[in-house]
Amino acid sequence: MFKELDKILENKHGKILFAGIGNVLKSDDGAGVYVSNRIISNDNILALTVETGIENYIGKINSLNPDILVLIDCADMNLPPGSFSLLDTNHIQDLTFNTHNISLSRLTDFFNMPVYTLAIQPENIHFGENISYIVKEIADKIINRINRQEDQKWP
Repeated sequence: MFKELDKILENKHGKILFAGIGNVLKSDDGAGVYVSNRIISNDNILALTVETGIENYIGKINSLNPDILVLIDCADMNLPPGSFSLLDTNHIQDLTFNTHNISLSRLTDFFNMPVYTLAIQPENIHFGENISYIVKEIADKIINRINRQEDQKWP
């Protein structure tokens, strides 16, 4: 399940920017923000929390000039809650993202770097500030994976 994410994290000579997207007032829709707020930045990893207004951060993202941009968001992929996939954003067509003013696939036109979406299947997107247990559990595993020590090996 972490194979695609690990492949991106192995990019030792480039900068990866993780951008957390979502509405923290709609339960699991805040999962991307939850993750980005807990990423520990270093020489190769950066985090930016954009919530529901990623279009307002296009200039900021381009000024940071990452080698890879990973958008973290909740998306209905018709999978069990807590599932996640790392997708090439250019190929996203049929996923439901509820809180954007611009589609994520259209957004890639504004960036000069490869853009991926780390999509997390929500259990609940009703009003409320708490992320469901199953989504929080996978979000914590993603955070731990991103924040891992360089010399640590993963199965």
